[in-house]
Amino acid sequence: MNPEPQKLTGKAAVVTGGSRGIGLSIAASLLARGASVVVTGLDQSRLEQSRQELEPKAAGRVHVLRADVRNPESATAAMDAAVTRFGGVDILVNNAGVGLFAPVADMEVAQWRDVLETNLSGVFFCCHAAIPHMRRRGGGWIINISSLAGKNSFTSGAAYCASKAGLNAFSEALMQEVRYDNIRVSYVMPGSVATGFARGLSPSGPADDWKLSPDDVAQVVVDLIDHPARSLPSRVELRPSRPAKR
Repeated sequence: MNPEPQKLTGKAAVVTGGSRGIGLSIAASLLARGASVVVTGLDQSRLEQSRQELEPKAAGRVHVLRADVRNPESATAAMDAAVTRFGGVDILVNNAGVGLFAPVADMEVAQWRDVLETNLSGVFFCCHAAIPHMRRRGGGWIINISSLAGKNSFTSGAAYCASKAGLNAFSEALMQEVRYDNIRVSYVMPGSVATGFARGLSPSGPADDWKLSPDDVAQVVVDLIDHPARSLPSRVELRPSRPAKR
């Protein structure tokens, strides 16, 4: 099911970690359907590059903001920016994430905290800040970008797998809490995506062209938003159709 062009006109979205990769594709897809989008990230230069890339098709409907989701004040500032610039918060896509991979015995405490605070606490901070605005708007969508690593653990991935498993459980509990506020919560669990995301694992190359594209994940996000209100796909698992044979 492909959403109709401009169907999201008048809706305001926040996409965390939206300056590149999956987040940038999600922001572009929401803009293409008429939404106004606040894009957050940590790197100001990348944020400016993303603004320049998105703005030609956005007609003033994109705003970039340096925000660290590990900080609750930054999460609040992102939602306030959407309210100030675009009138409210209707869509929150929690995409910001960190992938640091090392055996437990070798992982530094700071690395563990970085992964858990970004991938799990950051989602809580953003949801906590966004839900009151969505209730005032009469509803909304929260879509959390998780990973198949949340159910398929692997060596050197303890921190990342734990953060995504926690995110899955968080999403399911939140979904039940806010469903009667007309706030729809879903989480997307992609497999391998060609983004060069992971730090500590081998980078993607030509041999990895079997991987998912960021646009594949973005398509799932806009399909979830477009899904009929009578039913809720609360979890989507997304895999490459033809993964590399081992």
